[in-house]
Amino acid sequence: MDFAKQRHNMIEGQIRTNRVTDERILVAMQSVARELFVPKNRRALAYADEAVEIASGRFLMEPMLAARLVQAAQVQPTDAVLLIGCGTGYLAAILSKLASAVVAVESDRGLAAEAGKTLAEIGVDTVALIEGPLADGYSHQAPYDAIVVDGAVDSVPPALIAQLAEGGRLVAVVAAAGAGPVRMGKGVRLTRVGDVIARAEIFEGGTPLLPGFARPPVFAF
Repeated sequence: MDFAKQRHNMIEGQIRTNRVTDERILVAMQSVARELFVPKNRRALAYADEAVEIASGRFLMEPMLAARLVQAAQVQPTDAVLLIGCGTGYLAAILSKLASAVVAVESDRGLAAEAGKTLAEIGVDTVALIEGPLADGYSHQAPYDAIVVDGAVDSVPPALIAQLAEGGRLVAVVAAAGAGPVRMGKGVRLTRVGDVIARAEIFEGGTPLLPGFARPPVFAF
């Protein structure tokens, strides 16, 4: 398959046409071979406008949603970024081209190992991979200028918000209330201004929930 052509078509047909105007993001996504982060038996779907399963219950976010989240995070070249839900490492590779350092947290040992291998193979050396619970983040290197959650959540845990630097931005897809692993929601940016957390809804969209971020079921009697 001509993955280079598919990558170009993804940028022009999915990303640029959906209000992603930051050329740094477009260049980064053009330069990272997304197919390398997808299981070989699903590589034909690497550039489709859909979430791609990379392990049981884990997905590579839709390219357009990923691009809009990263744009909302307003990542600067001097920023330290925390990535929640590294998966196979695709978004970590993108962020490595935009920020000075990336801390990528992954709860699945197999995915973390795969991410480390692929990132090393493509020469990414500014990403620190941390294995641990996603909702905990990684407070040892906090505060962060930007925090990107690579998947949907029912709500943003206070532990992640606490790791924002002054002026720091956290972006995530917050799912609407309801049942099921994929629900429409909002792309949300939380910004720390002193002791205040300002919330802005950036776009509408839905993507599979990350493990550990679902609301516990409520039983009615």
